[in-house]
Amino acid sequence: MTPPDASDSRWSDLDRPPLNATALRRALLRPDALWTSLDVVTATGSTNSDLAAKADGLAEGAVLVAEEQTAGRGRLDRRWSAPARSGLFFSVLLKPGASVPVERWGWLPLLTGVAVAGGLARAAGVETALKWPNDLLVTVDGAERKAGGILAERAGADGVVVGIGLNVTLRADELPVPGAGSLALAGAVSTDRDTLLRAVLRSIEEWYASWRTASGDPAACGLHEAYAAACATLGRTVRAELPGDRSVEGEAVAVDGDGRLVLATGEGVQRPVGAGDIVHLRPAAS
Repeated sequence: MTPPDASDSRWSDLDRPPLNATALRRALLRPDALWTSLDVVTATGSTNSDLAAKADGLAEGAVLVAEEQTAGRGRLDRRWSAPARSGLFFSVLLKPGASVPVERWGWLPLLTGVAVAGGLARAAGVETALKWPNDLLVTVDGAERKAGGILAERAGADGVVVGIGLNVTLRADELPVPGAGSLALAGAVSTDRDTLLRAVLRSIEEWYASWRTASGDPAACGLHEAYAAACATLGRTVRAELPGDRSVEGEAVAVDGDGRLVLATGEGVQRPVGAGDIVHLRPAAS
């Protein structure tokens, strides 16, 4: 029998108990639900990579959760790591199919951000803002901090894998960079990861169903309005760092119908940005 204090034991940190995969499946896998399978692994390199490798052989709605990621990835292949069981690290497989034009699939990471924010508001009591295009922000001691991120990637012939990384119980001395945060540091009323994961997956399911019913039209299903309301980037002066070592500065004035961030760069010029890193240069106007 493995001693309870062994370093590789799932119970080595009693403040960070393991996820209950059986209870999660019971709560989320139903005949009429989006979610069709849910697996929890002790550790892996990247849940996105693992799920993408199997995408063609899996039904839509597969969920892969890791208690620890050793090579988690963000945008531009940036690494994402955190102590075991200190957060939620998971990926979901979506297959919008012919009912949603491919040009609207770019809304999936924005949809996921709206869904995650809504799920966390209900289950954790934490207001989560969205930094375009894929960061999840919380407030810690009056300062805006990044608590998570979203990465969507094409997978297989007709799928998209959406990965979510979220710091839940990360303590101040465990933060990887000064601008990081966690739900615990933001004063969450609950850091039970089972509860949080159920709430987030149910919220994704609700938004995804509405989006597909509307053939991916973000305005018709309310997604466009909801994203704009939750987006902390709008109303700020920002710098967009673009591919090819280029950058552009301006006021973020809108998210357009294609999910691009629209910058007002002066003299009445508005420029849509479809990809790039965004740096907030000043707080949003009150």
